[in-house]
Amino acid sequence: MERPLDALNQAKGKKVIIDLKNRKQVIGTLMAFDIHPNVVIDNAEEREDGKIVRKLGRIFIRGDMVVMIAPA
Repeated sequence: MERPLDALNQAKGKKVIIDLKNRKQVIGTLMAFDIHPNVVIDNAEEREDGKIVRKLGRIFIRGDMVVMIAPA
């Protein structure tokens, strides 16, 4: 891997954990992303303090809210 987007490309179709600026976490399958990094997550679940708060289904997250994206 030479670039950060290469790591995201390898995670496409796999489960990821996304930390957001509002201290929440979203876990789900990475479907798509762009350079900002706006992301589309399928089967998303919102976690707060390590506990699942709600199931969200397919969602779009704006890149300016993303702090970190990591493989689950």
